[in-house]
Amino acid sequence: MKWLVYTSFIIVFLAVTAFGIGPVVFADGPTDERILTLIVVLVIYAMLAGCLILYRKRNIMK
Repeated sequence: MKWLVYTSFIIVFLAVTAFGIGPVVFADGPTDERILTLIVVLVIYAMLAGCLILYRKRNIMK
């Protein structure tokens, strides 16, 4: 079961990287839009990392 959860987290992190960082790097829009997108992507990364840490803490204690 753990491998399924970790694999899911890896896939989600890769998806956020592909669909989040790509527009930040390759967008030809205004700088404000790129910075806002970067902030949103970083918040999503922080939330995913927090969920992963919470999952690990709860399952290591068992």
